[in-house]
Parts: sequence; C-alpha cells; structure tokens
Amino acid sequence: MHLTTADKRATFRKMHESGCFILPNPVDVGSAKALQHLGFKALASSSAGFAWTIGKADNHVTVEDVCQHLAALSSAVDIPVNADFEGGFAVEPDRVADNVERCVRTGVAGLSIEDSTGDKHNPIYERALAVERIKASRKAIGDSGTLLVGRCESYLWGMTDLKLVIDRLTAYADAGADCLYAPGLKTREDITAVVKAVAPKPFNLLIGASGLSLQEAEDLGVRRISVGGSLARAAWGGFMRAAKEMAEKGTFTELGSGYPGGDLNKMFS
Repeated sequence: MHLTTADKRATFRKMHESGCFILPNPVDVGSAKALQHLGFKALASSSAGFAWTIGKADNHVTVEDVCQHLAALSSAVDIPVNADFEGGFAVEPDRVADNVERCVRTGVAGLSIEDSTGDKHNPIYERALAVERIKASRKAIGDSGTLLVGRCESYLWGMTDLKLVIDRLTAYADAGADCLYAPGLKTREDITAVVKAVAPKPFNLLIGASGLSLQEAEDLGVRRISVGGSLARAAWGGFMRAAKEMAEKGTFTELGSGYPGGDLNKMFS
C-alpha cells in the first residue's frame, strides 16, 4: 500500500514517542529500497554518503543536488526519510528558512539543521545566531508535520564541553526542535546526561565511538540511532579492496565476497 507524505510524517512522529529504533543511512535509491526490504521502519540520508556517490567531498554539494536526492529517496520507499540537511546551506536565518521550505517540499518526514560553520577557527555558530537558525527552520516547516532535528556539532570539532552541548540542545529544543542530536558523544555518562537534559524530547545517537548496541542505547533513554556515513564507507571498503587488488596484483579474489546478483535482482524486481 502506497503511503502519502502525510502518512509518513505521522508515522515518523509516532516512532519517536517510545522505545528506540535504528535509522540507517542509504546513499541512493537502490540502497534505500534495500534497507526497506530488510525491514527498517525509517531511513535517514547521509550528506557524506550522497556526496561520494557523485564524486564530491562531504559538505561540497549544492542545495539543488541535495533536494533532488531527497525527493528521489522519499518517492522510492514507503517509509519515512529524515534529511541530513547539513547547516541549511546558508548562514542567515531567513535564507536557511527558504532552503528548509524547499527541503520540506521533497517529501521528507524530518530534517536536521547543524550549528557547524565549516571554519576550523570558529567551528560552530555563535549561540544566538544558532538559535535563530532553528527558530527560522521551525517557522519554515509550519504545519507540514515535518520533524525538526537540532544538532550540536561541537564534539566533532574537538570542542568536548558537555555543558556547552547541553546548553545548545536545550536552547534548540526551546526554539522548536522536536528531536536533538549531538554526534560524537562517546561515554554512557555523557549520553545519559544529554538524554536527561533534553527530555521529554527524543535524542538521536550516532553510533560509532560509543560502540553501544541498540538495546544498550535504549536502556540509556536514546530514542533513535543513526550511523552517518558508515554504511557508505563499508560499501566503499569492499569496492576499493577489490579494485586495488585488480590494479596492484592483477588478481580477482576480492570479487568473490560480493553480494549475489541474483539476490539483488530478486530484491529489486
């Protein structure tokens, strides 16, 4: 049964009310369909994963490229898609709002806005501006039902100040974010502290450095788990190992570890 965009958005919001779910990150229509086939109930785009598919570095794609990608993902599957919308592809709140409106029109069920600047000397936006960017995004979303995720990127830039993260995320929650996200948290203690600080709003955990399982994350109060570009890196790992073997040795043993073509054809038929 084909679900409408409104159905997907309502389902996505319901998923955040209790428990914990995995939000895997496809890179294209094929991987999105494969993840739905495996039984996942929602997906999230990956800025890095998508960028690599078009031969670009992460954070070097255009808003036009991303919106086309998001529209393709959303229309390809009957489960909600959350958009990694980077920093909104603008600095000024009104321009972020314009881009968020474009993102909502792609049919996504949720979207995230980061506070990172891309400048290693001043890696995150000044607090007041960061909050205004979330407020502008909330207004742009309007009554569409799209979930807004507020992200504090400080840990990814070496600013491992938990008080700063909690201050940012609670401010983003007050500004209208429905879900909060701070990639880079490593310890159970830090994760628990952030979960409690933003409650009752849900917290998204990036699985990586923490090494937690789904059950362990749920026990800490995490509502959803994403893996960022990890699936993309795993796929590239297999591709590059096989390609390097051919280029450097003239042998083909790595090709034997590929996924069966017949199974892929069956899945996509």
